[in-house]
Amino acid sequence: MTNEPTQVAPRSGSAAGRWLAIIFGLIGLIVLLGLGTWQVERLHWKEALLATIDQRIHSAPLPLDQMEKKFADTGDVEYWPVTVSGRFLHSGERHFFATYEGESGFYVYTPLELADGRFALVNRGFVPYDMKDPGTRPQGEVEGEVTVTGLARNPLAQKPSTLVPDNDVAKNIFYWKDRDVMAATAGLPAGAKVLPFFIDAGKAPNPGGLPVGGVTIIDLPNSHLQYAVTWYGLAAALAGVLGAWLWRSRKRAS
Repeated sequence: MTNEPTQVAPRSGSAAGRWLAIIFGLIGLIVLLGLGTWQVERLHWKEALLATIDQRIHSAPLPLDQMEKKFADTGDVEYWPVTVSGRFLHSGERHFFATYEGESGFYVYTPLELADGRFALVNRGFVPYDMKDPGTRPQGEVEGEVTVTGLARNPLAQKPSTLVPDNDVAKNIFYWKDRDVMAATAGLPAGAKVLPFFIDAGKAPNPGGLPVGGVTIIDLPNSHLQYAVTWYGLAAALAGVLGAWLWRSRKRAS
């Protein structure tokens, strides 16, 4: 009886699996490289934004009429220094929930009546949570003509996130700066006109020390370089693993 050699069929399944691994590896590599490139683009955008903010905050304060023209032309007056004069309407304080140096409390937004009868909503600064009531800080309720130098801030078109709570207007607690509602609930005279942007007061101290001015947050995080390095590093690691696997597969096949 003659024993004939057994023929082994080609392992087509292994070849198909190898090609699937290559395809998925290349897709992963493209995704990681794309994420890294996106972070590089974000890095350039953030650096340009920080440069713009730095240039603005170190500019001389603009008169109100120039600031209004700039807002009318561009819709953007964020962080431009501005000077306004008028009388505070303390009864119209609006309270924005915030933290300052690790303490919870409120930013006090007070209507400032200008000489022409219009109003500006001025963020006078921070007060601790248990001093929300103006009666607990009477020295800071300054009367008469005042001049405020601070930074203009753009209004928000809508609530910035669904994670942000709705404003509790009845309790005068705002979780996002809804300029229209703030103005409408501040007890302003009927038909009063309000400037379309906010003003954050500078660090000039208020009588009694409250509110604490100069609370504008300007130090924006810029971690895009680290993110780009991470994504590109993962792409390099994946390329190394894929290359080593292909080399071993080819060596076994030969």
